[in-house]
Amino acid sequence: MLQLTDEKIIWMEEKARDIRVSVIEMLVEAGSGHSAGALGMADIFTALFFGILKHDPTNPLWEERDRLILSNGHICPVYYATLAHSGYFLLEELKTLRKIGSRLQGHPDKNFLPFIETSSGPLGLGLSQAVGMCLADKINNGKYSSKQFYCLLSDAELQEGNIWEGIMLGAKERLQNLTVIIDRNNIQVEGKTEDIMPLEPLKQKWESFNWYVQIINGHNLREIAEAILQAQAVFDRPSVIIANTIPGKGVSFMENKYEWHGKAPNKEEGEKAIKELKI
Repeated sequence: MLQLTDEKIIWMEEKARDIRVSVIEMLVEAGSGHSAGALGMADIFTALFFGILKHDPTNPLWEERDRLILSNGHICPVYYATLAHSGYFLLEELKTLRKIGSRLQGHPDKNFLPFIETSSGPLGLGLSQAVGMCLADKINNGKYSSKQFYCLLSDAELQEGNIWEGIMLGAKERLQNLTVIIDRNNIQVEGKTEDIMPLEPLKQKWESFNWYVQIINGHNLREIAEAILQAQAVFDRPSVIIANTIPGKGVSFMENKYEWHGKAPNKEEGEKAIKELKI
């Protein structure tokens, strides 16, 4: 059980900062990639990999590991950075992002990194994949499996019909060890989600499909961890955590600007961003 001491929270906050710095360094080196969502999800990745997930970097295919399905694969810089900081590979490899022959493709590819759970690129598919994995585990291991399944979604993905098929099936099968975390940053590539295809009232929509719903501050590590632990304590339905986040978190000229959804900083912008993150 995670002990949420003040010291542990401070340590995780520092780790999240280091991960954000790595994200900027990677994107500058690559010259392309997605900045806003990757920076916005650093705290959630930190809470998962350094507090919640049952995993082992020395044995990445350990059968009893928890499963993490990243549906919004374009935020992979934060995924790669977290994996490196967790010990899955050397930090130096991060600077090969998006380069020919690199294992760190522009979207996660299981052919290059066999220990990740899925390849992701087309949006809207991850929840159905996670539901399928979780249901297969339930069939194979019974209702009370020791594994937890986590699916990370972007909010704009909820505009995809396939997501709602997964929501229906997850609820129908009462997949109590499935937790969805939505990056509710309110932006997508062309603007604000509520201008392009409104999602609200989001909480009530998920509740109407019989999911257990929590809304949290996606940058408060204690709140993130406690919400995930609360989701694990629900035994009659799957859970969803709507995490309100700031796209571009930690970098003033990126925060809440949809233009940084799929844009990488140049060298000068990267230096400025890292300086801000290290204050």
